[in-house]
Amino acid sequence: MKGVVLAGGTGSRLYPLTKITNKHLLPIYDKPMIYYPIQTLVDAGIRDILLVTGGKTAGDFLRLLANGREFGLKHIHYTYQEGEGGIADALSLAEHFADGHKLCVILGDNIIGGSIRKAVDEFRKQPAGAKILLKEVPDANRFGVAELQGDRIVGIEEKPEHPKSNYAVTGVYMYDNTVFDKIRTLVPSGRGELEITDVNNAYIREGTMTFGFLEGWWTDAGTFDSLLRAANYVAEERRAARERQLAGAARR
Repeated sequence: MKGVVLAGGTGSRLYPLTKITNKHLLPIYDKPMIYYPIQTLVDAGIRDILLVTGGKTAGDFLRLLANGREFGLKHIHYTYQEGEGGIADALSLAEHFADGHKLCVILGDNIIGGSIRKAVDEFRKQPAGAKILLKEVPDANRFGVAELQGDRIVGIEEKPEHPKSNYAVTGVYMYDNTVFDKIRTLVPSGRGELEITDVNNAYIREGTMTFGFLEGWWTDAGTFDSLLRAANYVAEERRAARERQLAGAARR
């Protein structure tokens, strides 16, 4: 399976922090934001990774990440999204890179405390279709929200005023190669973008969408509040790791 990190967009909700840089280059505690989704893919056993970005500072990603040596990679692929076409439009640029393989797609502002390896391994064995990861949240109306019936997902509604569940669709999506055919059938939403929710609903209508629940904490980092929340989560995780290390050393 191959990995795609989507790191385009203007980051307008974080202005003026994003006036001179891409949102995904902002710090989350002790590392640039973009480090976290890449590490999530690497930890899931994915080594062939494409970064989709855009805007005036796209070259900064190459200077920062180079060929991915810091992540134990031999190479990172890059491609450029022109304009603001939405998440599905950005994903469409990965078709040549995918070359018929399954993809694990992650949004560049998604910070995940747990591992997605189990879900990735399950999708590797899934004959076809797609898989998404859900997380129960108190503010589901900020996200795409899954409607569940038993062990089936029957629909996803984008930022609903009255959510049908508390399960947000996290920014981790797994697709077979038919995703690009589905993207080609989309029409722009009222925002003028090709919506990833429409892609996911196409798989649901097809009956090939599966889902799992994301372990550990999760947040996006696209607003001032969520950017701070992400930094606090990571800081707490680092502190707990240091305490465990010190306790282990004391026992020895």
